[in-house]
Amino acid sequence: MAENKLDNTKLEEAAAEFVKDRQKEKYASLMELLERAVVLVPTLAPQGLDQEAQRQVRQGGQVKLPKDAKIMPCLLRKEDGGQVFPIFTSMPQIPKDKKSPAVLAMPFFSCVAMVMGNQEKVESIVLNPFTHNVVLPKGILEVAQKRMQAMQQTKTVKMTEKQFEELVHNRVAMHLLPKYLFAHKEEGFQSLQKEEGELMMQFYREMYPEGKKDAVTVSPDDFSMMTLNLTDNLQMIRVDLPVEKAKKKGMCYRVYAVWLRDTEEVRYYTFERTEEGNQIGQIMPDGRHELVEQAPDNGAEIEAVMHLAGAAV
Repeated sequence: MAENKLDNTKLEEAAAEFVKDRQKEKYASLMELLERAVVLVPTLAPQGLDQEAQRQVRQGGQVKLPKDAKIMPCLLRKEDGGQVFPIFTSMPQIPKDKKSPAVLAMPFFSCVAMVMGNQEKVESIVLNPFTHNVVLPKGILEVAQKRMQAMQQTKTVKMTEKQFEELVHNRVAMHLLPKYLFAHKEEGFQSLQKEEGELMMQFYREMYPEGKKDAVTVSPDDFSMMTLNLTDNLQMIRVDLPVEKAKKKGMCYRVYAVWLRDTEEVRYYTFERTEEGNQIGQIMPDGRHELVEQAPDNGAEIEAVMHLAGAAV
């Protein structure tokens, strides 16, 4: 049933942002949050519950459903007669005059599976249909289903604590920080300059599960930052990553984030230890990563990055 502690605040904010400005990037950000979310689904009363459980469901209480419980979602009918599968981020999103016998908290991927298994009856999923009304057509659901299947097929790999720390290190340097800067642009650069290591710590903590945030083994003082306004157009922030985490091959030891003021574009370069020596990599706005050239000595790094950023303009 509906989980009282459900918190989809970020998801609701992303939905509101997309409704205001229907850009492809904002839709992608919304889907990324949605794929990890548990949502609310109005349903008929689940079968197989005893009287007390039925009473709790009607009152919005929490019950454990039997494994063989059959879930019958309450579909919405469109003006043209088609049916859609409604999902909600929170109880306030469901109008009081649209009450259903029960509201169940379900992983989004479970909703996708139900729709894809009944394609002849259901046209799409609609998120918060009475407020944000974000439509997820079958093409989008097919992509989500493939992502779900890929995750299910991925083998669980056991790793040591050190291996996990190395994974977190590269994930922050080569995914979370560039993603943040590409999304927030000049505002992101200003935050990085102001907060420095404290901002980096937020990305590290994001990688640790709830209850283990204190297990992060780096501190704000482990990061060294330098901001350079090299031309009227080009600003550069150099971030030296924690030395002890970046000694091994395969690790990123330094990044250069470049802000091009006239075109309002971000360039993001990584300095990585590889089998072929230290190399410069580049992270693209869509998250793609590629190695571009051999890294020079420390004293020539800024010139090399300026050349790469200038060549990309």
